[in-house]
Amino acid sequence: MLILMKRDAGREDILRVKDKVSGLGYVPHEIPGAQRVAIGITGNRGKVDPELFNTMPGVEEAIPVTKPYKLVGRDMKPENSRIEVGDEVIGGRELAVIAGPCSVENWNQLITSARAVKEGGARFLRGGAFKPRSSPYSFQGMKEEGLVLLREARAETGLKIVTEVKDVLTLSAVAEVADVLQIGARNMSNFSLLEAAGDLRIPVLLKRGISATIEELLMAAEYILARGNYNVILCERGIRTFETATRNTLDLNAVPVLKKLTHLPVIVDPSHGIGMWDGVTAMALAGVAAGADGLMIEVHPDPANALSDGYQSLKPERFKELMEKLGRLAPVVERTLRTEARI
Repeated sequence: MLILMKRDAGREDILRVKDKVSGLGYVPHEIPGAQRVAIGITGNRGKVDPELFNTMPGVEEAIPVTKPYKLVGRDMKPENSRIEVGDEVIGGRELAVIAGPCSVENWNQLITSARAVKEGGARFLRGGAFKPRSSPYSFQGMKEEGLVLLREARAETGLKIVTEVKDVLTLSAVAEVADVLQIGARNMSNFSLLEAAGDLRIPVLLKRGISATIEELLMAAEYILARGNYNVILCERGIRTFETATRNTLDLNAVPVLKKLTHLPVIVDPSHGIGMWDGVTAMALAGVAAGADGLMIEVHPDPANALSDGYQSLKPERFKELMEKLGRLAPVVERTLRTEARI
């Protein structure tokens, strides 16, 4: 259920409603809006009678929410969410670009990548310290040492760090470094990890599982919001289909559908979506044209010798070319993009 407060409702009115929700055994979620406050109600105690709230001071209306995802849906919050990451925003008019290597391999590789993506105009540096891989014999990341390097790269470049957390055991270590916690496709249904990330207030980038429906992605995000962390960004990164010509099938249909169903920002990862470096630029542009709030791009100074995902990584000069094309596309889709490096 969603309780809409009147525009002139005072703080005491809001607290009174939240206390009543808690007293009934449900969880209240205060959702500030552009013009008024709304209070979402979640819990597993059955339906709530709207009349319990309609007559309370400061309440405009109590509205039942029929969708299974209560907090991520537009019924709960009609306007778009803007996720603040320090002095950067994901979900605003400006396109957010996250770029860097798939995994942290060594200091030279990481800092070279970081300098290149910053010069190209990216504001966020991606790089995995912990890498869950399909094969136990593949490179698993530098782990704690990789986190140290990411921290040093942020200190030198000022870029915000987006790095993957693979389990609850390592969450606290990753959370000390990450500006944005990435939950990868393999962990989209790791409910213990989703709940643990929900207990933090660090922004979470949640990737769609390789066989997940849109509703399943939204329900995974609901786990995080239900624990009180409303700072979630959704990522379409391709799904598994019968097609074998590309690594995955980048489901750009999902972008406008998600933008219709949820207030959360949506970004696209064309690197994983197509899995071929020479197709990344086309799919990145297509993702922005479809309405994405940003992109996640793999960039590596020496893709031929990368320890993971080299074939889908752009060289720095090609990343710069992509950013220049995005700069020309952005105003066409009523977006902005700063392609100059921020000093």
